[in-house]
Amino acid sequence: MAPSREISVKIVRPEHARRIYLVYICFPFCRTVVIDLEEALSYPSHPELAVKGTWSVERFRRKLAQLRAKGLEPIPKLNFSTAHDIWLKEYHKMVSTPEYYRVCADVIADVIDTFDTPRFFHIGFDEETHAHMRKHSIAIVRQGDLWWHDFLFIVKEIERRGVRAWCWSDKIWHAKEEFLARMPKSVLQSNWYYGVQAFNLDDAKRPHPEFVDAYLWLDRAGYDQISTGSNWSTNDSVGATVAFAKTHLSVERLKGFLSAPWVKTLPQFERLHEEQIEQMAAGKRLFET
Repeated sequence: MAPSREISVKIVRPEHARRIYLVYICFPFCRTVVIDLEEALSYPSHPELAVKGTWSVERFRRKLAQLRAKGLEPIPKLNFSTAHDIWLKEYHKMVSTPEYYRVCADVIADVIDTFDTPRFFHIGFDEETHAHMRKHSIAIVRQGDLWWHDFLFIVKEIERRGVRAWCWSDKIWHAKEEFLARMPKSVLQSNWYYGVQAFNLDDAKRPHPEFVDAYLWLDRAGYDQISTGSNWSTNDSVGATVAFAKTHLSVERLKGFLSAPWVKTLPQFERLHEEQIEQMAAGKRLFET
């Protein structure tokens, strides 16, 4: 892979991540670590969001300094999708109100300050659908103009602080034309697909073709993207993602690959993380051949 690109690795819970950090840095191609913050950081503007075990800003900055000293670039992530924003506690139920906007802007500022103005800020925004929240005790789903208003509010709060917003792209699966018309080119995209079969474009019966076609739609429309695989459902996902991207996507707009096992960084899941790293290493070799 070209030196300007990154293979990104997701770490889920900083308070359990020390051993995982040490594993990941053994692989020199891992340049970027996306840290899913949620309740892991004590936000100075809203200490009420903290839980037992939450890290102080000072402790977090020490860990970020250790990562940078190892040659890794830490990138923050906060998911503002209503399917994944339980970290907002009571503000989760205040979506699209003045108080909600105030809190979101506050924690964004806290995170950017803690990370010393990172290059990117992953804002999530995936799976905000009725289907994904059908088992939730409370389901809040923004649609149409309201979804775009809130999404663009978050993007603006990040961009005005000199950071590039980065999001999941699955909204395009259900609203392609609307997405392409309204999504700013400034927002870095990460479509994701954790299977294999849909990558076969010649298969007329491939399941959910939109899961993979989204990579092509984004590329043809001129969006920068970081393609995402996972060992969530198969160990072949990352390799298939890399092979597809290498064959079908513009090298100028393909900014890297992201992997996410979607299990916590606890000892019982360590082998899953190690396997994901091994799969990413194989993906790098495939991309470079």
